[in-house]
Amino acid sequence: MSFVLAIDQGTTSSRAIVFGADISIAAVAQAEFPQHFPASGWVEHEPDDIWSSTIATCREALKNANLTAKDIAAIGITNQRETTVVWDRATGQAVHRAIVWQDRRTADICARLKGEGHEPLITSKTGLIVDPYFSGTKVAWILDHVPGARGRAERGELMFGTVDCYLLWRLTGGKVHATDATNASRTLLFNIHTGQWDDELLKILRVPRSMLPEVKDSSGSFGESVPELFGGSIAISGIAGDQQAATIGQACFSPGMIKSTYGTGCFALLNTGATPVASKNKLLTTIAYQLGGKRTYALEGSIFVAGSAVQWLRDGLGVIKQASESGPLADKSDSMQSVYLVPAFVGLGAPYWNPRVRGALFGLTRNTGPAELAHAALESVCYQTFDLWAAMRADWPEAGGANIVLRVDGGMTASDWTMQRLADLLDAPVDRPMIQETTALGAAYLAGLCAGVYPEPSKFADNWRLERRFKPAMSAATRERKLAGWSRAVKGLLASDEGEG
Repeated sequence: MSFVLAIDQGTTSSRAIVFGADISIAAVAQAEFPQHFPASGWVEHEPDDIWSSTIATCREALKNANLTAKDIAAIGITNQRETTVVWDRATGQAVHRAIVWQDRRTADICARLKGEGHEPLITSKTGLIVDPYFSGTKVAWILDHVPGARGRAERGELMFGTVDCYLLWRLTGGKVHATDATNASRTLLFNIHTGQWDDELLKILRVPRSMLPEVKDSSGSFGESVPELFGGSIAISGIAGDQQAATIGQACFSPGMIKSTYGTGCFALLNTGATPVASKNKLLTTIAYQLGGKRTYALEGSIFVAGSAVQWLRDGLGVIKQASESGPLADKSDSMQSVYLVPAFVGLGAPYWNPRVRGALFGLTRNTGPAELAHAALESVCYQTFDLWAAMRADWPEAGGANIVLRVDGGMTASDWTMQRLADLLDAPVDRPMIQETTALGAAYLAGLCAGVYPEPSKFADNWRLERRFKPAMSAATRERKLAGWSRAVKGLLASDEGEG
């Protein structure tokens, strides 16, 4: 049993990857599932779609690898974080569609909590800001808007979980209701200092304690899958939210190491070790992983629009037919133009946290065309990463050392043009690893660590392999001019503040 099955349940698709004992990939399967947008700013998933696509990809990956349940030492789960499911304890039926992390419907609840003066307490305990992004207000919304749900929850009839927790419950045939510390730390209900659900937070957010899962280490025993799913039971022994799993997959085990994942959005995590660093620059303090009862913390910055800026070029403007065309097109842009895209399509994330503003283009001329728009879209991701980088260095001066390197992963990192521009604007090396599947690898590692397939973190870090290092090559004068232009564009956008609220 030298293989590990990683479930990577994402926002738009479910994936399953089988890793060998040498972390080589034996098989991959992926299936997209429907997105639901019932109102402006609302995003939902059907929990049964999440479940059925997950099981289908697991079976397909096992088949493609020519393996059976008895060949798999363990299952690891990584998941879209903050997405919220509430289901019936007796029947397993969800009482409402899953409310996705991107969903903004609880903005009014968040405004009320802030107005009542609760944010300082919530932030001090959770490391998070009060924002619709997190799970707590989503649970409250479901309980208040599904007829009879609040009464049923108070009677102990309903369960809450993030996607990992929901999948675990179904994989174990309803025997295990648990999550790990990384996912718990994204709910607004969990005290990251004590490592416990917090009664004061539960009271403020009006969430009954009986709904909540047990919180465990990221690597450990989470039960076994029921035999009928895969032709035999398999131990489930690793869980982490997707960004934390990518941090582990990138072997960022030492304080000061930074990883940035470029998917639909961009998420940068800085390992701060055993110390939770309170941000003065609107970054989040979160749990990077918990092993052997010991929590390791991180500062996290979230950018809402990264890869989706390229999707906008393709689907919204039609200037490219596929994402891979964006870099070569940007390379043809007129160097005399300074076009800036601030891609606040759904507001701005860290370090601004303004959900009301909307995107804008600055510096357009009569000669601005598709190449300049592609240039601006790709560069916007680099500028936003710079903002996170600057905030991290301000919050934790140890992050500003001369030896800092950014490890990157995710779909956008395939663009050499973008990665070079990122290194240029950060004035720091950017390392792209051989294994791009870092999120799934992190989940596999946590499961395989418990199962004895993989070694302790320091030895696992030795397996990390560099595919390419991008070194800064831009002059200081050009860098400063470009960063100043970006800063003016963001200030102009924030001054408009004319969004939908």
